[in-house]
Amino acid sequence: MTMNRLKIVLFLLLFTCSIGCHSNDDEETTIQTEQKNPDSEEEQSDTIENEFETVQNAVEEYGQLRVAGNKIVDQNGDPVTLRGMSFFWSQWIGKYYTPEVVEWLKDDWRCTVVRAALAVDHDGYLDHPEREREKIIAVIDAAIEQGLYIIVDWHDHEAENQLEEAKAFFGEIAKLYGDYPNIIYETYNEPLDVSWNQVLKPYHEAIIDTIRAFDPDNLIICGNRNWSQQVDEPAANPIDDENVAYTLHYYASTHKKWLRDRADQALSKGIAIMVTEYGTTEATGDGFIDVESSNEWWEWMEENHISYLNWSIADKNENSAALKPGASIKGGWPQDMVTESGHLVREQLRSKNPPPEE
Repeated sequence: MTMNRLKIVLFLLLFTCSIGCHSNDDEETTIQTEQKNPDSEEEQSDTIENEFETVQNAVEEYGQLRVAGNKIVDQNGDPVTLRGMSFFWSQWIGKYYTPEVVEWLKDDWRCTVVRAALAVDHDGYLDHPEREREKIIAVIDAAIEQGLYIIVDWHDHEAENQLEEAKAFFGEIAKLYGDYPNIIYETYNEPLDVSWNQVLKPYHEAIIDTIRAFDPDNLIICGNRNWSQQVDEPAANPIDDENVAYTLHYYASTHKKWLRDRADQALSKGIAIMVTEYGTTEATGDGFIDVESSNEWWEWMEENHISYLNWSIADKNENSAALKPGASIKGGWPQDMVTESGHLVREQLRSKNPPPEE
């Protein structure tokens, strides 16, 4: 009887110890797991923070751009997304077409591309060719010096009426700068309601022939009907040049998902798109600054590797302007000289091309 009791006691002791030991192991495992989670979260956080690498010299980084399918790709064949700012109409606010502003846009705003908007009519290039040409040349030279891509934009709404002047201008630019991979030609900013097949495509083809006589390689961006918003039309009847992409323009408070859907259709047909001009406001260039819609557009462009440039480096008293009246023509703008839209865009640019660590 005593021996049986002793066996029972020993059994109970062993059973209890077994439960306790396993319980402690489980607790230790749980603690170890919980201790690993913060490290995992930290690693994940570091991954998010380093998603976008700092690019100091965009042209050295990406090299010769070209079109591959519905993407613009770099020298290694990888999709590239350029981000930057467009200057305003050269004849009206040409004071910012300076080397110092280009340098500031690279260093502080973290641009990888800028756009020089050659104003054609309205007291622009047609009336003062040398004056306006010098502004464009100044920005081109500065962009090359800073390692930026530079879009040379024929900023016009009726370019088909100035075909010979456009051919002469782009022929000169291609002859002077065709060997530089920095150069991107935008042959027609925003056509009005004219036919793609009958008017716009023949116009672009004539300009492209002129450019290709001197520059066989660099990108050419072609505007399309209704303020460069009918990008589906060139998708249905594209230009026969392997290094052509098509313009899409939008203003976030006016243009919403319906325009992105149209662009998605164009992309699905195999053409490449570049947003050479966009605004955070209404299409007038003024009015409501739509932060939510701006973020939706930025997300869509990033997902599709579409380059984009904000309108504009100007101190005009309208909400799309990035600068307040009187901002320096030498760059170095303090934060109180940057507008609400300017702050929004600058933050976006800096988040995608972070400043180098000091």
